[in-house]
Amino acid sequence: MQRIYFNEVVTRDGFQNEPEFVPTDVKVNLIDALSLCGYAKIEVTSFTSAKSIPMLRDAEEVMGRIRRAPGVEYTVLVPNVRGAERAMESKADEFNLVMSTSETHNLSNLRMPRERSFAGLKEVVELANGRVPINVSLSACFGCPMEGEVPQAEVIAWADRFADLGVRGLTICDTTGMAHPDQVSRMCEALRARFPNLQLTLHFHNTRGMGLANVMAAAQQGIDRYDGSLGGLGGCPYAPGASGNISTEDAIHMLQAVGYETGIDLELLLAVARRLPHVVGHEVPGQVAKAGRTLDLHPEPAYVAELRSKFE
Repeated sequence: MQRIYFNEVVTRDGFQNEPEFVPTDVKVNLIDALSLCGYAKIEVTSFTSAKSIPMLRDAEEVMGRIRRAPGVEYTVLVPNVRGAERAMESKADEFNLVMSTSETHNLSNLRMPRERSFAGLKEVVELANGRVPINVSLSACFGCPMEGEVPQAEVIAWADRFADLGVRGLTICDTTGMAHPDQVSRMCEALRARFPNLQLTLHFHNTRGMGLANVMAAAQQGIDRYDGSLGGLGGCPYAPGASGNISTEDAIHMLQAVGYETGIDLELLLAVARRLPHVVGHEVPGQVAKAGRTLDLHPEPAYVAELRSKFE
């Protein structure tokens, strides 16, 4: 089976919505631990203003202190030119730019119309000018809780505009957890046909319990890159009812179980995942860290041995 590549987003997408600030030392230690697990990318932080996202106000310090592992790209969210300049100074390996394919969601999330968002992000692409690879995350691609289903043609049209700017990759996001597997299959088939030379990443949420089913649908269409958040942390604060991202460890456990190669040391990753509730001070949605892998067997109860001897 094909190789799957994972991008870990917990320290950006996950932590930005936490009610309590995660100390810088803790973030750095967590990223250093994740760097040893086999990820293709780690989205470290966001160079948004501290006023907008106070949980990530330590972006420069975190980027300056992490131990960068060979083979791992350290990507950051960049909202505008000023953020891009800060990210360049911090030697980010990739810029991740974000806008929504839904006008209402874009207004709710970014406080501006889509055309204005596009114009601002185009300036970032021009600033990077081949010096830093650009990925564009298109939000609400499978539905908006205020508008309903976003037409696939609308998603492709926005993807086309960024592809024409020369970006390296596109992330197609189910920001509000409205996707279902048939919809995902159709979208992925269209994307692979339209953009054969771009890195295509899928970003799913588990709002309605279909996150992992959607991963399988995308993988069966040949998509080989996914975002995931350790423990399933995160979620869109501007999407009513939206819960967290898919749990990275749960998705990797599933994909490995059916034969995909992920490059991830799942045992090591689960050890890191089991530390996460202590980091954030509450339980997290991820399941495999709690239940163990499918073949993590348990000793049989003493009475079973007695029954065996009784019935032999």
